[in-house]
This record gives sequence, C-alpha cells and structure tokens, in this order.
Amino acid sequence: MKLLVFQHVAFEILGTLNPLLKDAGFRIRYVNYSRHPDAEPNIEGYHGLVVLGGPMNVDQTDRHPHLDTEVRLIRKAIERKMPILGICLGAQLVAKALGADVAPSPEKEIGWYPVRPTAEAADDPLLQHFDESEQIFQWHGDTFAIPDGAVHLASSPGCPNQAFRYGDKVYGFQFHMEVDPSLIERWLKIPSHQEELHALKGPPGPDQIREETARHMARLSQLADTTFRNFVRLFGERKVYRQLPSR
Repeated sequence: MKLLVFQHVAFEILGTLNPLLKDAGFRIRYVNYSRHPDAEPNIEGYHGLVVLGGPMNVDQTDRHPHLDTEVRLIRKAIERKMPILGICLGAQLVAKALGADVAPSPEKEIGWYPVRPTAEAADDPLLQHFDESEQIFQWHGDTFAIPDGAVHLASSPGCPNQAFRYGDKVYGFQFHMEVDPSLIERWLKIPSHQEELHALKGPPGPDQIREETARHMARLSQLADTTFRNFVRLFGERKVYRQLPSR
C-alpha cells in the first residue's frame, strides 16, 4: 500500500509512526512543502494520507500558498474515504477541510499536559485504550473547532478540542504522540522554539520539559504504539502472497 505524507518543516516528522508503517509494508512518499511549496501531488493511487505539524497558521496562505493546496487535497482524500491522520497543524488542516474554524487556543500548550478521552472515545477504534487521563506531549498555539458531523474524542483543561474522528477513517490529533526523547530534544534546540518558550515567561522551561519527558515517555510510547497500530488497521488486512516451490 502507498501512503502520502504532507510535511511542512524538516523537524516535524513521522517519528515513532514511521517504523510501524514500514513494518506494515507501506510505501511512503513525502511531499515536503518547505522545499517544494508549489507541489501538487496526485492522490490517485494512494491508499492513505498523513498530514504532519508545522509552525504556520492554516490561514497564512499568502505566505504559504500550499496550505490551500493541502486543504483541497484533503477534501479529495475524504471523498475517496481514505484513512487520514492529521497531527497538530495537520489536524487543523483536516478540520478546515471539513469546514471547521481554526483559531488561537485558549492556552498555548508546550510540554506535557493531561489529556482526557471523552465518553465517545471508549468505543473509538484508535483511542479506546486511553485511561481516564493521560500525559501527552504538546506544542501548539492554535486549535480547531470540532467539525460538523465529527466525534469529539479528547480534551485538555486548557484546550477543549484535542482529538476528533470524522466518519470511520479520518482523525485529527492536536497533540503529538509520535515524539520520542531525541525528537523532543531536537525541538528544544530550535531557535524559534526557544523563543516561544522564553516568551511564555514561566513554566515549562526546557529543563522541566526534559524532566517530564523522562517521567512520561514510557507510557506515551505504549499509547502511541497501540494508537498507530490501530490506525494501520483502518487500511484492512494486507494480502500476503506465498510463492509455491517449483517442482
């Protein structure tokens, strides 16, 4: 199966989702909009779509005209009933493609925050394994409204809309489950991210984020592994062909 991945900056990657997709046999094609802002991939022939995060706002189309392209392609993918996963900015783009508003979050969340599944998440194919509250990594200043017809799946005290499902195969996650310690450390060393942390004028600072990463990462890895394996199951069972021995 072939998977299309929309990438916006070099440091926002599939992370821990990548080896699971590779193990499942996916052929992955990245569309790197920071390098090729005029790219217009043809989604025909692809079986699913992942839209990654990025520092821009979904409405900054004057500076990033590819955002309009992405919204249009996401709508096509939805019409074709393809499995879709949007992460952070990616979730906001999926929400916009479904007609929902994207606006500044009530609270800018950077670091580890408690995420609570809604009652509807108890039966959700991806998130039903969540406990009553889970500490999950975040890095965002904007958030989405829940699209009409979508199911609200998770919230946090400072940002009520953390996850949604539209139909059976379209998901948006405001949080980052794909991170590992090395990726978080990479983010902490990016100058623009350091400026964001400094502008908060309070916790969490880099040292606090590192300490909480050591404390919460094992559980997040468990959650991510199950969640992403469940996402792979949305594609259905793979056919395995065995070559019969010649006589």
